[in-house]
Amino acid sequence: MAAEYSANALQVVQPNGSVIFTESPVPCNRGLIYHRDESGLFRLASPTTMGYSFRRSCCCGPLPSANYECAFHCNISVPTDPAGTVEPISLAIVIDGEIDPSSIMTVTVPLVSDVTGDNVGADIIVSVPWICRCSSVSVRNISAQPINVLNANLVFDFAGIRS
Repeated sequence: MAAEYSANALQVVQPNGSVIFTESPVPCNRGLIYHRDESGLFRLASPTTMGYSFRRSCCCGPLPSANYECAFHCNISVPTDPAGTVEPISLAIVIDGEIDPSSIMTVTVPLVSDVTGDNVGADIIVSVPWICRCSSVSVRNISAQPINVLNANLVFDFAGIRS
């Protein structure tokens, strides 16, 4: 099961702001991925709570979790109005409010007027623990200045249960 979310129009994402996804070309029809169009927040559910027989006398051992492959790609650049500074700009995938360090995408755009910018992308695995039942995911601007985001695309693919 895969689900795709996108935002093709140019958007300015403020520092610490999330990329807003406006379209759901391939939405999740199984109720495992919750997203509202015009929002940057996704909730991934753990299907292990649905019909999964689970018994344990204590909680000291590893609990099962649902794994999702999360793939994000877009073009980023420095806005021309107001004129930004040519310096490294970055996006990152954020899980439950924390930046996943392996997902940091950084480029230095040579010109402020470069509207299409550079293509960046990251692929990570998001593990949703059985006991928590869901996790939040977003893509955030972690730069010190606003950045342009164009043709943003986020795909979640359910990779299965890990026990």
